[in-house]
Amino acid sequence: MLWAACTMLPAQEYMRIWQGGENTRVPLTEVTYASDGAFFTADGVTYQTSQVDSITFVHIITVTWDGTQATIEKGNVLDVETSVSGGDVVINSTNTHNELEFVLQGACSDGSLTYTGSYKCKFYLNGLNLTSQKGAALEILCGKRIDLILNDGTENVLADAPGGEQKAALYCKGHLEIEGSGSLTVTGNARHGICTKEYLQLKRSTGSITVNSAPSDGIHVGQYFLMNGGTVTVSGQQGDGIQTEVLTLDDDVTPNPEKEYNGQLFINGGTVNVTVAGDDKKGIKSADKMTVTGGTFTIVASGKGSKGISVARHLLINEDNGTTTMQIRATGGVYEDEATEDESRCMGIKVTQNMAVMAGNIKVSNTGSKSRGIKVDGLYYQALGATVQADKKKVTESTTIPPMD
Repeated sequence: MLWAACTMLPAQEYMRIWQGGENTRVPLTEVTYASDGAFFTADGVTYQTSQVDSITFVHIITVTWDGTQATIEKGNVLDVETSVSGGDVVINSTNTHNELEFVLQGACSDGSLTYTGSYKCKFYLNGLNLTSQKGAALEILCGKRIDLILNDGTENVLADAPGGEQKAALYCKGHLEIEGSGSLTVTGNARHGICTKEYLQLKRSTGSITVNSAPSDGIHVGQYFLMNGGTVTVSGQQGDGIQTEVLTLDDDVTPNPEKEYNGQLFINGGTVNVTVAGDDKKGIKSADKMTVTGGTFTIVASGKGSKGISVARHLLINEDNGTTTMQIRATGGVYEDEATEDESRCMGIKVTQNMAVMAGNIKVSNTGSKSRGIKVDGLYYQALGATVQADKKKVTESTTIPPMD
C-alpha cells in the first residue's frame, strides 16, 4: 500500500512521511525512489520503506483576490470543485484522504469564500482583506477540525454584509483552531463577529484577534472556548463580548453528552481586552464553568445591568500557567426589564454557583449607580496569597475549597 501511494507523487505537492507518530513534510520535487520499492529518498534523506508507518499527501490551493476578481490555483487535485463569480469563491470538496491546505491572500471589497467539505483542512491567511456584500466573508462548512493560521507578519481583515442571514463574518461549522503570529481584524455587520458551532481554540502562537463591532456577540462559541495565548480585543458589539453556549441534542434542551467541556470557558494565558456597553450584556459569558490559569484581563462593563464576567456555574482562578492579572470596572447603572420590571445591577463578576481564587491579582472597581464588584450565589473561597480587591462584594465565605466539578 505504501508503494502504491508513492506512485501518485506527480499529482501532489507535498508528502508527509510518518514514523512513530511523527512526520516529516517534504516537497514532492525532492523525492526519488528505487525501482524495487525497497527505499526512497526525500529531501536528501533515505527512508527504508519497511520502516515507514504511512505516507499522506498535502495539496495546496491558493485563492488570490485582486480588486473585484478572485483567481484560484489548484493544480490537478482530485475531488475538489471550485467556482468563481467576481470576488465570490465557492469550494466544494469530497476529498477524504489527502490533506488540503488553502492559502487566502489579496484584497477585495466585494468578495467571499464558502468552503464545504467533510475532512480536516488548513486555511492560511496571508495578508487577506475581504469584505462581503452578500453574506459571510469566510464561511467554513465543515464539521471537522479546521486550522486557521495567521501567517507571520501579516494583517488580515474580514467583514460581512449587513442584513444577511449569515451567523458571522467568520463562521466555522466545526472545530476551529487558530495559530500564527499575524493579526486578524473582524467586523460583524449582521450578527456575530466570529462564530463557531463547536469549540474555538487559540494556541500559544496566536498573534492578535480584534473584533471591532457586531450587532450581536463579538465571539460566539458552541461547546467550549480555549485560549492558550494571543491577544483578544472585543469592542463595539451590541451583544456579549465572548460567549460560550451548551450544545444540546437535536430538537431537545438536554445537553449533548458527547460534547466534552460543553459550555465551558478556559483561559490559560494571553491577553483579553473586552468593553461591553450594551444593556444587560456580558463581557465574558460562560454557559457552564470558567477556569482561568493565567493571563491578563482588562474588562469594562459600562452598560446598564452589564457584567464584566458572568459564569453560569463555577469560577476557578489560579496561576498554573503563569501570572493571572484582572482589572475589571463596572461603570453601568441598573437595568430594568420592561416586560417583567425586574432590575439587574451592573457587576464586575457574577457567579451563579461557587467561586475559588487560588492565586492571582484581581481588582474590581464599581462606580455605576447601585453597581457591585463581585456577587457569588454559592460559596466563595480565597486562598492565602491571592489578592482580590473589590469595592463591593456579596459572597458567602468558605474556609475550604467548595465543590468545583
